[in-house]
Amino acid sequence: MQSSARLSSLLHIVSLLCVKGGNGLDSSWIKTVFESGGQSFYVSVPFPRGKRNKQSISRVGGVGGGTLFRLKLQAAVMSEPKPPTPTPGDTYKGWLFKWTNYIKGYQRRWFVLSNGLLSYYRTQAEMGHTCRGTINLATANIAVEDSCNFVISNGGAQTYHLKASSEVERQRWITALELAKAKAVRMQAESDDSGDECPAAPASSGQGGGCRNSEVQSTLRTLSSKVEDLTTCNDLIVKHGSALQRSLSELEGIRVGADMGEKIRQVTERATLFRITSNAMINACRDFLSLAQNHSKRWQKALQTERDQRIRLEETLEQLAKQHNHLERAFRGATVLPPSFSNPTLGSKGDASDEDDDNEFFDAMEDPAEFITVPADPKYHRLLTFDELSLASNPESPQPLELEPVRQRRTRIPDKPNYYLNLWSIMKNCIGKELSKIPMPVNFNEPLSMLQRLSEDLEYYEILDKAAKCQNSLEQMCYVAAFTVSSYSTTVHRTGKPFNPLLGETFELDRLRECGYRSLCEQVSHHPPAAAHHAISEKGWTLRQEIALASKFRGKYLSIMPLGSIQCLFDKSNNHYSWKKVTTTVHNIIVGKLWIDQSGEIDVVNHKTGDRCHLKFAPYSYFSRDVPRKVTGVVTDKDGKAHYVLSGTWDEKMEFSRIMQSSKGENGTEGKQRTVYQTLKAKEIWRKNPLPEGAETMYFFSTLALTLNEPEDGVAPTDSRRRPDQRLMEDGRWDEANAEKQRLEEKQRTARREREREAVKAASSPEEGAHPENYQALWFEKIDDPVSGETLHVYKGGYWEAKDQGSWDMCPDIF
Repeated sequence: MQSSARLSSLLHIVSLLCVKGGNGLDSSWIKTVFESGGQSFYVSVPFPRGKRNKQSISRVGGVGGGTLFRLKLQAAVMSEPKPPTPTPGDTYKGWLFKWTNYIKGYQRRWFVLSNGLLSYYRTQAEMGHTCRGTINLATANIAVEDSCNFVISNGGAQTYHLKASSEVERQRWITALELAKAKAVRMQAESDDSGDECPAAPASSGQGGGCRNSEVQSTLRTLSSKVEDLTTCNDLIVKHGSALQRSLSELEGIRVGADMGEKIRQVTERATLFRITSNAMINACRDFLSLAQNHSKRWQKALQTERDQRIRLEETLEQLAKQHNHLERAFRGATVLPPSFSNPTLGSKGDASDEDDDNEFFDAMEDPAEFITVPADPKYHRLLTFDELSLASNPESPQPLELEPVRQRRTRIPDKPNYYLNLWSIMKNCIGKELSKIPMPVNFNEPLSMLQRLSEDLEYYEILDKAAKCQNSLEQMCYVAAFTVSSYSTTVHRTGKPFNPLLGETFELDRLRECGYRSLCEQVSHHPPAAAHHAISEKGWTLRQEIALASKFRGKYLSIMPLGSIQCLFDKSNNHYSWKKVTTTVHNIIVGKLWIDQSGEIDVVNHKTGDRCHLKFAPYSYFSRDVPRKVTGVVTDKDGKAHYVLSGTWDEKMEFSRIMQSSKGENGTEGKQRTVYQTLKAKEIWRKNPLPEGAETMYFFSTLALTLNEPEDGVAPTDSRRRPDQRLMEDGRWDEANAEKQRLEEKQRTARREREREAVKAASSPEEGAHPENYQALWFEKIDDPVSGETLHVYKGGYWEAKDQGSWDMCPDIF
C-alpha cells in the first residue's frame, strides 16, 4: 500500500516534470520504472503519438533498505518518414483550366508563379504584352475542392477556380503555391517597420494571417500551458505538504524503537517529494515570469506599429485599386461595384474582368446601370463635414448597450423530418390560381405563420435605433433604406411556405426588456389575406405595416407580390417614411433545387422633407457579370440632388458612400446616359447575422426565428404559438398536423358563412354575392393616413393592457 501511494505521487511528479514541463506531451504511452524496496512498478506516462522514450536513471540516494531513483526522460521523435516535398524554384509555369462562365465553362490558360504573384495569360505568347490577371499570394487563400480542382482567392475582387489535368499535377501546383505563399508572407513580415524579429510561419491551406499572428498564438498557448503547470504544482504542494506535516506529527509521538526507522524513511521520502514539487513550482514560476516579461513590451510595440501600418496600407491600396478598377470599367461602359461584393456565388465563379474579349456580347443581355461610382478626389477626405463624421460615430449618441435578457431563449427546434412528397402532383392543377386558395399540406410549410415571418423584419432593429439618433434626414434615410434591404436576408434559404394565418389570429413579439421594442401582428382580412403589424421602440421609432400577398403559380416558378405599404415614424424629428416591398420569386418548382430571388424597385420617401431613396433589386441572370442578389440605391433630397450611394446584396451586407461630385458619363447600352458619382470611401451600414449551428436541419431559421414559436405564458389565446397544427408540425408529427390543419380551415370557412348570413339578415334588400364580410379587426382599425395618403390598418391600443390584466374575454375562438 505504501509503495502504491509512493507510486501515485511519483506519477504526478513525472507527469508534471516530463509531460507538462514545456514539451506539452499528452497522447500515446511509454513505460517508466520506479524502484523502491527492491520492487519494480511499471507506470504509464502520456507522451505524443509517434514518440518513443529514452530513459536514464540516476541515483538520488538510499533510504533504509530501499532506493529512490529520479527519472530523466528525453523524448525522441520517431515519426514515419515523410515523402520528399517538391521544391520548385522562384518561377513555376504551366497550363491550367480556369473557370470563366456558365457558357464557356473551364478554359485552358497559361499560369506563371513568380515572386509570390500568380499571373495568367491566354497563351504563352501573351506573356510579353497582356496579363489577364494577378493575385498576390501573401494575402490569398488556397483551398482544395477535389482531386483536380482548387480555388485561389484574395477575399476581394479576385477568385480563380482552377482545374489541373491530373491529381499529380494539381498537387505540384498546390505545393508550389504554398511554398510561394510562405515565402511571400515571410518577406512581407521582414519588410515591416517595427524592427522586431519575427519568425515566418507558413499559413496553412485555406487560411491567411501573417507571422506575428502565428507567433502571438504560439506564445499564448505556451503561457496558458505554464499557467496549467502552476495550478498543478500548487495542488501537489498542498498535497505533499499536508502529507509531510502528518508524518512529522506522527514522528513526534512515537517512541524510539523498531518503528523509528520506517517512520524516518517515510518522512524523508515525503520531504523529497515535497522538495521536487517545490522546485517544479519555482521553475514554472520562473518560466512564466520570463516569458511574460520578454513578450509584454514587444507585443505592445508590435501591436501599435502593426495597427498604424495596416491602416495606412489598407487605405492607400484600397483607394488605388478602386480607382484603377472603376476608371477601367467606366471607360468600357460596364457596371461598377466595389470589389468587396465580387465574391463567387450562384451566378458566376469567375472574376468580373475575366475574358473581356470573348464576352462582349453579354452586355446586350444586361439591364444597363443607371449610374457609375468612382473614388472622389483625395482632397475631399480632408473636408469631411460633421454630418459625415456622425455617420461613423456620433459622440452624443453612443451605441445602445445590450440589456441582459430576462429569459434564456431556445436555440434549437426538432430537426425537419425527411418526408417525400410529389410537388408536381399537387401543383399541376393549380396553375394560374391564387396561392392562398390552394389547399397545401404542411409538407411544403415551415413551422411559422405569416404573422411570425412578418415580425422577422425586426431582426435588425438596431439599424432603426441608429437611425433615430441621426441629426440629418439624409443620413437617416441611409439607415432606413438599409433596414428595408435587411428584411430580405432571412429569405435566401427559406423555401418553405409559412402557414396562412386564420382570420383574427395574432402574434406578439415582446422584446421590450431585452431589446427595447415590442410588436403585435393581427390577421385583419381573410380574402384577400392581409396582416397588420405595429412595432414601437423605446429608442424613439414606430414601425407599422399592412401587407397583403398576391401570388401566382406559373409552372416553373412561383411569384409572390406583396401589396400594401410599410411606414416608419421617428419621434424626435417627426420624419415619416413609407415604402413597399419587392416581388419574391421561387424558382425550380418542377425540377431542380428550389431557390429564391428578390427583384424590383423600392422608393423610400420621407414625407416631411421630400427626401427619397430609390433602391433597385437586380433579378438574377445566368448571363450577368454582376454579383448575384445585387442592390443599388441613390439618396436624393427634395430637389433631386444626390447625396449618398448605397450598394450591396440583400443576402449579405450593404454599404453607403457620400457623394462629393457628379457628372454625366458615356452612353451605356441602349443609348442611356449614365451618371458618374465621385464618392468617398464606402462604409458598411448593415451585415447579415450568421445562421445558428445546424440551421440546415431546422428550416434555415435564424437565431430570432428559432424563438418565435417558443411557447410563452400570458399571450392571447389567438396567438400563433397556440396554433395546434403548427405546433404538431414543429414536433415532427406531420400526419396529425395535416389533419388538424384541415379542421381549422373548415372551422374558419364555417365562421365566414355565418358572418355572411348575418350580413344578409342585416341588409334590407341584399343582392347575392354583394355582401361585405362584416368583419372588424380586434386590435387594429382602418384609417386614411393624412401624411402618406394611404388607407391602412393601424394599432388602436388595448392589447398590452389586456395582457397585463390577463383578460382575454374579447378574443374569438379560432383554434
